[in-house]
Amino acid sequence: MIYSLFQILEDSGFPGARLMDYITFRAGMSFTLAMLIALIFGRTIIHRLQRMQVGEVVRNLGLEGQMSKTGTPTMGGVIIILSILVPCILLGNLSNIYMILMLVATVWMGSIGFLDDYRKIKYHNKDGLKGKYKVTGQVGLGLIVGVTMWLSPQIVMSENMEVMNQSSHTTEIIHSMNYVKSPQTTIPFVKNNNFNYEWLTDWIGNANTAETLGWLVFVFVVIIVVTAVSNGANLTDGLDGLCAGTSAIIGVALAIMAYLGGNIIYSGYLNIMYIPGSEELVVYAAAFIGALVGFLWYNAFPAQVFMGDTGSLTLGGILAVFAILIRKELLIPLLCLIFFIEDLSVILQVAYFKFTKRKYGEGMRIFKMTPLHHHFQKAGDGSVKCLINFPKAPIPESKIVVRFWIVGILLATLTFVTLKIR
Repeated sequence: MIYSLFQILEDSGFPGARLMDYITFRAGMSFTLAMLIALIFGRTIIHRLQRMQVGEVVRNLGLEGQMSKTGTPTMGGVIIILSILVPCILLGNLSNIYMILMLVATVWMGSIGFLDDYRKIKYHNKDGLKGKYKVTGQVGLGLIVGVTMWLSPQIVMSENMEVMNQSSHTTEIIHSMNYVKSPQTTIPFVKNNNFNYEWLTDWIGNANTAETLGWLVFVFVVIIVVTAVSNGANLTDGLDGLCAGTSAIIGVALAIMAYLGGNIIYSGYLNIMYIPGSEELVVYAAAFIGALVGFLWYNAFPAQVFMGDTGSLTLGGILAVFAILIRKELLIPLLCLIFFIEDLSVILQVAYFKFTKRKYGEGMRIFKMTPLHHHFQKAGDGSVKCLINFPKAPIPESKIVVRFWIVGILLATLTFVTLKIR
């Protein structure tokens, strides 16, 4: 809205109107506004949730300080969603397809998370929305994003090419001005870092059929990434500030990638894929990071509010869709490794318990408790039969959270490093 107004003012020669043309300026404003909204309106929303008796239902798992969280307001993800949407609507270019898809993803996943939390509160249990409905919603978002990227004429990319400079005998990277519609993505350790999903279907022979099947493979990958990252973020939301802080770190890394990939000069210098129009995502990413920083004011230990599934499912969906739009979805396994480890710990725990119960008549565990962050909270005193009893003494919740943040920073750094090792 404000962006469109400034475009009109710029056309009329209004002094200073060109400021809104600079992505860095709008991103800075977006970050600041999102954080202020979370800080100022967050307290009001928390008090409102308290009056509505929207409190967390906590099961006694024998963890230190766990039961003291009972009754803490949940559904705080509303604060995050509001703090993202308002700056983007005011400062973003709403005609940009990338911004539109991110806003759709935010509202879509926020609605699923809200329904999940609403059912938990209404029926006073931890079950919430049935898993099949959540997965259906995640698959639906994946289809929307994947098919839109396939069919939208606005979503194109420019291939980076090496050109030999005869005078200096050096190799330069340039980008073709002929933008192409292609299901290409970024992979590490490979020269030029590009991978085309059509390469998986080249054996078909027919070029048109191979291209269509390549896009279908791409859409399938989009669905898998959205579902996996969203569920991983949901499982990571178990300690005060853990999911919000980890997501903010990943958001910073993706924002940098979006800025570099949306700038033809930087993308040429760094030999990475240039995606025209994707620079608008930096404005969204800034709002995302600002909203999480503001939310952490209330969510840091000891939390005054929990984000609930309204927040965690939304955060995972946002990060997944953002990475897909800037063609970095195959970097997600490393960048979002914390989410995947949390996912994997639960899967392995359940599978091993069922296997040992069927084989020995008594179920055993790999970890003391899952998701993995709870493993570090529980004492390894032998009260639980598991393969991994380390550490013996429980670690305080705040220390676990900070250590996970440090690991997240390390993973984000390694993600950038892998793009340069080629």
